[in-house]
Amino acid sequence: MTRLHLVRHGPTHAKTMVGWSDLPADLSDTAALKRLHDYLPQDAVVVSSDLSRAVDTASAIQGARTRLPHHRDLREINFGTWELRGFKEVEAEDAELAFAYWDNPGDVRPPDGESWNQVRARVDRAVDALIADHHGRDIVIVAHFGVILTQVQRALDLDGQQTFAHRIDNLSVTHVTCEGTGWSAGAINHRP
Repeated sequence: MTRLHLVRHGPTHAKTMVGWSDLPADLSDTAALKRLHDYLPQDAVVVSSDLSRAVDTASAIQGARTRLPHHRDLREINFGTWELRGFKEVEAEDAELAFAYWDNPGDVRPPDGESWNQVRARVDRAVDALIADHHGRDIVIVAHFGVILTQVQRALDLDGQQTFAHRIDNLSVTHVTCEGTGWSAGAINHRP
């Protein structure tokens, strides 16, 4: 059995869609970071996406845990031309596409961006490789809202709309377990 502890990076305070842009995390809440550090298994390995908001959050909670190289495939959704734009601005430009993307996640994608199914396939491959390399271990993955939701969807066998109904706060932990070919989810969006 391999246990994934999916941690969302510290807040960026951006009020826009932030995908592959490398915005820094606000890690000033040292008490929350300490609680997170103390809550996670001490013998876990730690990996993050290669974006600084995840890298720096992972460094802040790593402690004596073994750190794995940053993983590009654990990046947030690629929002393409929607990147760093507000939801209302995107909706004003193409309300039908924006509605379809968020209300019926699947093959719909923003211009020059990724569909939900593409994000899910990319993250599943990365997580599967981590599980193969660290089978039976606790793995702390510091990543992003979309990345965490891909594994919630996988563990609970949800459709896209049900998946997006879950809240994933900054500095929260979501627990997913893989045992053989079976997946399950424990606490989602837990704040230690």
